[in-house]
Amino acid sequence: MFTGIVEGLGTIGDVRSQGKGLVFTIEPDLALEDPQTGESIAVNGVCLTATTISQNRFTADVSPETLSRTTLGSMKRGSRVNLERAVRPTDRLGGHIVSGHIDGVGQVQEVRHEGDFTIFTFSISQKLDRYIIEKGSIAIDGISLTVNSCWKGGFSVAIIPHTAQRTTMGFRKGGDKVNIEVDVIGKYIEKLLTAGRAAPDRQERIDRDFLAKHGFM
Repeated sequence: MFTGIVEGLGTIGDVRSQGKGLVFTIEPDLALEDPQTGESIAVNGVCLTATTISQNRFTADVSPETLSRTTLGSMKRGSRVNLERAVRPTDRLGGHIVSGHIDGVGQVQEVRHEGDFTIFTFSISQKLDRYIIEKGSIAIDGISLTVNSCWKGGFSVAIIPHTAQRTTMGFRKGGDKVNIEVDVIGKYIEKLLTAGRAAPDRQERIDRDFLAKHGFM
């Protein structure tokens, strides 16, 4: 499990093929204290297993399934990525509960500056927008963020200067693709409420009216 509080950036040092998947060598900007082979590390929000690890680099296998659902297939030598090690039981949950299991890929539609803040607008699949609510949590490339506003097929977030400086959001531009993980709580609520009902497309949006209708508010 992760919190969406990015610990630092890393650089893809090497990418090589392995069967239908890839093997990444990643060089973190931060020292990986007490490195443990087999530990989980979120790379741009994707939970990967460190197959080898030291204080200044680690390798991780990326499966074909992960490549098909995330932006990791576009990574190349020199690409910059957000890194977060798995949360420990004694850590503060500073962001929100992030599993590292990506739900889909979104695209930056607009970047505009408002004073010191940067407003990003994203487009997403309509299969995902039902999980996004105004002022709810969302993880973008592994960064825990708050949704400013949302609509059918899109949403916006505001980035503070600290986040822009310490994550890949600082150099994102229109057209860039990003990994999206919606709030896992919404998915569990949907599963429980639709259990036993025939709802192949599940078009009903989870919003304030939906929650009130089913007794959650």
